[in-house]
Amino acid sequence: MEPLAERLRPRKLDDYVGQRHLVGEGKVLRVMMETGNVSSFILWGPPGVGKTTLARIVAHEVGRPFYTLSAVTSGVKDVRDVIDRASGDHFFGTNTPILFIDEIHRFSKAQQDSLLGAVENGKITLIGATTENPSFEVIRPLLSRCQVYTLQSLDKADLEFLLERALTKDPFLRERNVVVKETDDLFRYSGGDARKLLNIVELVCGSDATGEIVIDNKVIRERLQQNPVAYDKDGEMHYDIISAFIKSIRGSAPDAALYWLARMVEAGEDPKFIARRLLISAAEDIGLANPNALLIANACFDAVNKLGWPEGRIPLAEATVYLATSQKSNSAYLGINNALETVKQTGNLPVPLHLRNAPTKLMQELGYGAEYKYAHDYKNHFVKQQFMPDDLEGRRFWQAQGNPSERKMADWMDFLWGEGKGEN
Repeated sequence: MEPLAERLRPRKLDDYVGQRHLVGEGKVLRVMMETGNVSSFILWGPPGVGKTTLARIVAHEVGRPFYTLSAVTSGVKDVRDVIDRASGDHFFGTNTPILFIDEIHRFSKAQQDSLLGAVENGKITLIGATTENPSFEVIRPLLSRCQVYTLQSLDKADLEFLLERALTKDPFLRERNVVVKETDDLFRYSGGDARKLLNIVELVCGSDATGEIVIDNKVIRERLQQNPVAYDKDGEMHYDIISAFIKSIRGSAPDAALYWLARMVEAGEDPKFIARRLLISAAEDIGLANPNALLIANACFDAVNKLGWPEGRIPLAEATVYLATSQKSNSAYLGINNALETVKQTGNLPVPLHLRNAPTKLMQELGYGAEYKYAHDYKNHFVKQQFMPDDLEGRRFWQAQGNPSERKMADWMDFLWGEGKGEN
């Protein structure tokens, strides 16, 4: 007999549970299916939230040929073979085939490169699924050709709906005398994962041959022999705990940061996920106040990637304490945000002629780069000249903050420019 999770896998959109921000009325994936205009995209989210199911439903709703590959077992040759078969389907029909790749983050660079041509020329529509941040795990050329949609852990209402469906719609379970008295620990163990929820229900209901089957907290704990404290209520641990962790580091509270780190370690959180958040914190919250923080966080990421659990907790703890006890600055973070906002408001302002590249004779004749002053030819390797577009000359984006490291930077800017470049 198929597992319960497979027996209850939705085949059409109306039966799909969760991800209302993507498949609700007027939302992006529902609109894609209603119009038939499906572009390549990547589904990013934790296990058991319906990534594979959603990909199958998209293909079914729009009537496309559907091919699947697992990044765990497929090589470059497998990718090319599937693309060739899909291209044949496309040649004889009008609908572009969909290629679904599960765990696309496990594909090597060469494997991902082999997808580029087929995606770009429209031979296939790619749908990838990943539990890892695509920004880190998917090559930039492929990422630029795909939208990324984030799937969320199922909430309590979703889990309640799934439980009710399992007990009333599954041909096996609806014949059993199942009495649900408590669901707190069932949902905590599930952690927002539909597959895990259904696997637990199947374990509990399949262990009694006859008679009444009770689902309550005691039964769940006895069957699973695990500590439910490791799972946060309603599956929110993945988001709430990491938020508390980062805010403790930002707030210079090393003891609290270590506590939240311990919560994640005990819950079995992905160590690379924690290490990535430390990298972000080092850049965003510590920044120029202590540039070594980013080096420490990056070394931590490398160490965790090599060690895994349980030894990985040690470099994670070291980096956590270092970041929490460091002086803080978000000047670089604010600076790039200010610059981005200005770019959005002002558009593509022309580059001053003296800053332009001049690889051809025509460009040289037009004055490209003609009056550029090479800084290293001057005292202190500096000479005053214009670097901003004309319309933005004098605009300030970076403001030094009051820590010793940035104060030194600001003093140097004041010395060079003599125009208050380093003022707060």
